[in-house]
Amino acid sequence: MNYFIVMAMIILFLIVVLVYKERQQRKILYHLNKMIADARAGEFLEKHFDESILSKIEIKFADYLKATAVSEKKLAVEKEKIKTLISDISHQTKTPIANLCLYTELLKEEKLTGQAAENVEAIYVQTEKLSFLIHALIKLSRLENGIIKPLPQRRAVSDMIDRLSSQFRLAAEQKGLQLIVNGQDCMAVYDLKWTAEALGNIIDNAVKYTDSGQIVISTVAYDLFVRIDIADTGLGIGEAEREKIFSRFYRSRQAQEKPGLGIGLYLSREIIAGQGGYIKVSSNGKTGSVFSVFLPKG
Repeated sequence: MNYFIVMAMIILFLIVVLVYKERQQRKILYHLNKMIADARAGEFLEKHFDESILSKIEIKFADYLKATAVSEKKLAVEKEKIKTLISDISHQTKTPIANLCLYTELLKEEKLTGQAAENVEAIYVQTEKLSFLIHALIKLSRLENGIIKPLPQRRAVSDMIDRLSSQFRLAAEQKGLQLIVNGQDCMAVYDLKWTAEALGNIIDNAVKYTDSGQIVISTVAYDLFVRIDIADTGLGIGEAEREKIFSRFYRSRQAQEKPGLGIGLYLSREIIAGQGGYIKVSSNGKTGSVFSVFLPKG
């Protein structure tokens, strides 16, 4: 009889211990869950925890969240500084560059000859290049620092392609090039303004680096992506340079004599990648290139 009483007491004791341990673990998990929720909401505050073995996890986790919160605050401060700097650069350089362009255009209307006329033309070209560079760097900085973000929406690709072909058709025709649009009318998820700018950079390069032949813009729909191809019959791109051309300020050796700054393709890749897409390039290295832009279908 005593044996059964002892066994019952032992079992009861074990049950009490298990229940207590389970409640302690639930309490720890509840606290961890709350700490995560508070951290996500930006409301995490350091608290006091006891020194039990399990609560040491809470203490370490609290230290981690506190350090993360401090890092996020520092990052937010740095982003705000960058935002202010970019705004200042944009504001302070806009008027001087506009004035340089204006006065250079006025000089070009004068009856200048010889070296003076060449110098004025050179100043005008370099001022235009500086203006483009500053605006491109401002756009890039805003994208990289999250000051502005693409807002992708599901929409027809053909509307954007038609707009781009109209924009660049005159420039192509002035060089004696054919600008051809074909392919499927399909839907994709993309930001119209920024994606048009990314594709516009590629089409602009195609026109710039093609002296004869044609530029073909085509679309193909897959299960997950829509592919937009911009094919030209201009300068080829060697295998060793196909990755480098997407680097900031990189310019192919074959394109050194053409106007450009080497930032357009970098900006295009950043824009497309920021929307869950990607860009590929293919070329035989001698004549013609095909830039393929893949946009998610949603």
